Amino acid sequence: MKFLLLSLITHHPDPVTGEWLSPSERIREVVDTAVLAEQLGFEGFAVGERHEKPFLASSPPVVLADIAARTSTLELWTGVTTLSLLDPVRAFEDYSTLDNLSGGRLHLMIGKGNGTAQADLFRVTPDDQWDRNREGYELFRALWENETVTWEGRFRPALAHAVTVPRPLQQRLTIWHGSATSRESVDLAARHGDPIFSANVTYPIEPYAELVDHYRERWVAYGYEPADARVGAGTAGLHIAPTSQEAIERYRPLFDQRRAFAREAGLPVVFETVEDFVERSSALVGSPQQVIDKVLRYHERLGHEVMHVTADRGGLSVAEQHASLELFQADVAPALRAAIPHRDAVEV
Repeated sequence: MKFLLLSLITHHPDPVTGEWLSPSERIREVVDTAVLAEQLGFEGFAVGERHEKPFLASSPPVVLADIAARTSTLELWTGVTTLSLLDPVRAFEDYSTLDNLSGGRLHLMIGKGNGTAQADLFRVTPDDQWDRNREGYELFRALWENETVTWEGRFRPALAHAVTVPRPLQQRLTIWHGSATSRESVDLAARHGDPIFSANVTYPIEPYAELVDHYRERWVAYGYEPADARVGAGTAGLHIAPTSQEAIERYRPLFDQRRAFAREAGLPVVFETVEDFVERSSALVGSPQQVIDKVLRYHERLGHEVMHVTADRGGLSVAEQHASLELFQADVAPALRAAIPHRDAVEV
């Protein structure tokens, strides 16, 4: 199994101390955490894309370029790139440049996006965001694989023998399709032989597992070998301590803040107590062995071989976060890597 840290660069006061970091400090903290991730042995670091408060993740390629400059082996993931909002030509230029700067370390995860701000900022609505995502993906893929492209679509001006530079370092880029609920997204992935990444954050496992099942069904329907389908999955939180009691009690105020934020933002509140959250969500909160057991249970249902965990402190001190990440890499990751192989050499 491969492990990524993921940040949406949330920006709100510390739930315990009330301290606010400035935007500059908060973004720098994320970059510093990526550097730590490489030092600890995480395979990759992902930066999400959001265009509204309380997130500062409106420009993933810029943040990832800084991470690239400070690391040497860490894979640079997006989580997700919202192609429904972007001009695919401009997105290609940004990510091809990043691919060159990083020595071919780019891993792209795309999605149609969410949040109310995109309608106001980009004039993208729930009625057309899926079509924009599909069209953006297909043009982006064509630009990546062909130096000259002639193309016509609905949402941007046509291209006639267009030449795009710089040409990427990776001739064939694996593009993951991130989705929480969209059958359209996983069908697009299956049609093109691409892997999917399940959000796996807000609810218990079953709705995500049903979407993964649908992806595998569509994969076979499009003529691919069942064993070649690839799945990644997220997790809802992370805090590992020597005992489950220590982990849960320290995580309690962090959970309370998350629940309060969800209510304020009009988001679904699925778990009312931290105990229920730890028991029924994908959150990795507990002792190392409890975390291993939970990931293995999830793997039995999802069959995932890549997993992301949160890169954000969320109320933990820097020392507590580092200790939790160190425990993950020392006691959890080796057992899971041994139990769940990852197909690094496979391109789909």
